[in-house]
Amino acid sequence: MKRTTIFALIGATLITLGSQGAMAFEQSRSVTCIAPSGPGGGWDFTCRSVGRLMAELGLVRGSMQTTNMTGAGGGVAFAHVISKRAEDNALIVAASTATTTRLAQGQFAGMDHDMVQWVGALGADYGVIAVAKDSPYQNLNELMAALQQDPSAVKFAGGSAAGGWDHLKVLMAAKEAEVEGLSRITYLAFAGGAEAITQVVGGHIGAFTGDISEAMGFIESGDLRVLAVLSEERLPAPLDRFPTAREQNIDTVSPNWRGFYVPAGVSEEAYQWWNGSLDKIYASDEWKTIMEQNGLVPFHKSGPAFTDYVRDQVAEIQAISKEVGLIK
Repeated sequence: MKRTTIFALIGATLITLGSQGAMAFEQSRSVTCIAPSGPGGGWDFTCRSVGRLMAELGLVRGSMQTTNMTGAGGGVAFAHVISKRAEDNALIVAASTATTTRLAQGQFAGMDHDMVQWVGALGADYGVIAVAKDSPYQNLNELMAALQQDPSAVKFAGGSAAGGWDHLKVLMAAKEAEVEGLSRITYLAFAGGAEAITQVVGGHIGAFTGDISEAMGFIESGDLRVLAVLSEERLPAPLDRFPTAREQNIDTVSPNWRGFYVPAGVSEEAYQWWNGSLDKIYASDEWKTIMEQNGLVPFHKSGPAFTDYVRDQVAEIQAISKEVGLIK
């Protein structure tokens, strides 16, 4: 009897384990990526590029559809996910530093960064501070020295709204350079980076703050001179000729990362599937080509490391925004 019971238990255990293996997570045939903008924008590019590779690399059996959902700088999509798609295992949403900036500044009313799960980042466009070719400022320290004497001495132009990421880059660098009176630094917002740069190279505004990809045409023509790239270390060639702010003893890093979040209520298996899929895409030669063709540089964080990064970035943006009076 005892022997029979033991064999029965072993058999039952093997059946249970086999059932658990058979029930391992399997993603839906078709998945959806929400781009919180209209067609042609950065979030749309992120969704469509990743969606194409999902199919090409065999990560999904069917396809990944892109749904454009505009409004409130990503706030409409964020609210939609929280209220209507909170447990959708087959949904992912494109995000960037613009997303964390708006969350940090309370622009998504009643919502915060912990109401979704952050999956990973697949590249970044790093910030730069640049001047016209005939500017008297030869490096970032000279520019910051002028601001130390008078925070309104140099006007900055950028493509984001006042209080947006382009504005914050200058404020963070100035804070690290111990400039006092950060709220007196003049920032002028334009419809895009190209328009802002045109004002700088035309001699109307003292300096440009934006992303290196939008400045490259003006840099290559010799009209714009980079004082500092706001990255951890020099960017890959041919961008390695530009010094970082850190090299100039101003410890400021400002990547405009491109990544994703998923609903808070997805299963752990689904979260791990998304995490692993994005890791595979980032490691692929196809994604490296896409990054190079679109001005992105290597930047990869995933899972808990990316979640911690987002939380730290939100905290940093909140602190600088409060200091200059953008939020209370």
